[in-house]
Amino acid sequence: MQMIVAVVKPNKVEAVKSALTRLGILGMTAIESKGYAKQMGHNERYRGPKLDVGFVPKVTMILCVKDEEKDAAMKAIVESAKTGNVGDGKIFVLPLAEALRIRTGERDDAAL
Repeated sequence: MQMIVAVVKPNKVEAVKSALTRLGILGMTAIESKGYAKQMGHNERYRGPKLDVGFVPKVTMILCVKDEEKDAAMKAIVESAKTGNVGDGKIFVLPLAEALRIRTGERDDAAL
């Protein structure tokens, strides 16, 4: 099992969700977040002067998949979130040691 953490632009969340749903990946957690990387945030104007905001709005999406679904899930996220511009986001993949569904007690792949 793998845990995928994808950080994407807020306006791409529905496209990512739809792409993953088409693959049969039906569960995820989405968290509103802020961050910056090479683009070093962004600037805004307030009554004339330019203000350095520093953080860009993002959505962090967390999903757990079977090993054999990882590559397809990553491809779907990239294809649906990519604009070609700075700040499209990142994907992190971590090995998932164990999963447990609280309601039924199912474990590992059955819990996904």
